[in-house]
Amino acid sequence: MKKQKRDIHQRAYTKGYRAGMAGRSKGLSDQFSEQARPDWLAGWREGREDMWNGFTSVEGTHKIASFAS
Repeated sequence: MKKQKRDIHQRAYTKGYRAGMAGRSKGLSDQFSEQARPDWLAGWREGREDMWNGFTSVEGTHKIASFAS
């Protein structure tokens, strides 16, 4: 099994970051378990901040990839 599927916290953070960069509502965090919700919200906040600072989705993808390594 791939590590990405095993690490629910990293996966939640990444999905939250992508949602934040896309300008989606933080209400989407309800889709995750109680354990992963804080990670999703942390990613969402950082994604929103990067969006407000002018990052493009491509730059955000590279930033997320550097976290996973």
